[in-house]
Amino acid sequence: MTGFQVAGKRLRTEAEYKAALRDQELIQKIRSRVDMEQPGEVITLYSDMRAGKYRFETVVGNDFDDEVYGLAERYKQQGFDKNSKLPAGKKGKQKPKQKAGKQVNVKQKKNGKQKTEKISLTDYDPDMQKEILAQIKKRDRRRKLLVFLCGMIAAGCFGYFGMYSFFNNRNETEYEKLANLKGDDSLTGSLFQGVSIHYTNEEELELEVLEEYKTLYNKNRKLIGWLKIDDTIIDYPVMQTVNNEYYLDHNFNQEYDKNGSLFLDKECDVVNRNTNLIIYGHHMKSGKMFGNLNSYSSKEYAQKHSLIRFDTIYEKGTYEVMYVFRSRIYNEDEIVFKYYQFLDAASATEFDSNMQEMAALSLYDTGVTASYGDELLTLSTCDSSETDGRFVVVAKRIS
Repeated sequence: MTGFQVAGKRLRTEAEYKAALRDQELIQKIRSRVDMEQPGEVITLYSDMRAGKYRFETVVGNDFDDEVYGLAERYKQQGFDKNSKLPAGKKGKQKPKQKAGKQVNVKQKKNGKQKTEKISLTDYDPDMQKEILAQIKKRDRRRKLLVFLCGMIAAGCFGYFGMYSFFNNRNETEYEKLANLKGDDSLTGSLFQGVSIHYTNEEELELEVLEEYKTLYNKNRKLIGWLKIDDTIIDYPVMQTVNNEYYLDHNFNQEYDKNGSLFLDKECDVVNRNTNLIIYGHHMKSGKMFGNLNSYSSKEYAQKHSLIRFDTIYEKGTYEVMYVFRSRIYNEDEIVFKYYQFLDAASATEFDSNMQEMAALSLYDTGVTASYGDELLTLSTCDSSETDGRFVVVAKRIS
């Protein structure tokens, strides 16, 4: 079985599925005991959940936790507490009892007509007057604090969007400049330093960088290639370094950039070629990097964008889309197919086994297949459909 569903959530393993069922059963028991339209009961339930009385194991439980939190906060903002209880027939409609002010309007019916009676603060005894005034001051302080917090949040949001726009605009401008440098010969000839790779003390390999990428390579020697998909925003340099963290938040110019860069897995070798090269990129809401990669969830889109161009700095390459699927990052002890660990196949049997796993996960059949000895390219980005989710496109080299 390739997947399970509970409460509309897709689970990958049987263990997760069983845990989700346990969460669902616990949620049903809670709902049978707690009236979600009674503020006091909801606020008490939320306090119990924070104290660890109820523990959930999966995203199904987390969603219920979010629901309870949202209700509890809404009731608290309306002035309810743990002891609040709405009369029958007023659930979800009645507002909290109005805290006494200097003057309260009381509506009464007389002869079928509604009459409003005004109550003055002086109608109460001195102790009650003090309590009423204290409550008024308390409510006023809360209001001022709420206004202040809202102002701070608004300022933070404006600041965030300002920085977001700055990085997006800078990112777009810089990558346009980099694209224009492809094929530029200003740093070729005597100004260009070649590439030497030392595999051992005795073995040294001299490599020739393609003319098209020499200028870019001289700007940043972590450049390993260029990825392009026609009629999409994906037209970026691909970086590679000794770890898979640096280019999560740095651009080609090695500046901090929340968009990051596309980068090749640190274990991949484009010279002594792996069976499968894996390129990672952020799923940005702006569409930058791999922000639109999940468009491949549509078979029609995949047919129109079936060819992927990935040039290493040493040779050109064209790939055809083969599999498109959703996966996630698994725990080390989970025995399941982990696409991000598939770099090499030592035999035809191992290769075919990996192909079968990906075919079973694939959202649709592209008609493209591969056999042992073929070279593969995998594009990977985040997917919000589940915790630590990933959206993956796998292609086979055709030239």
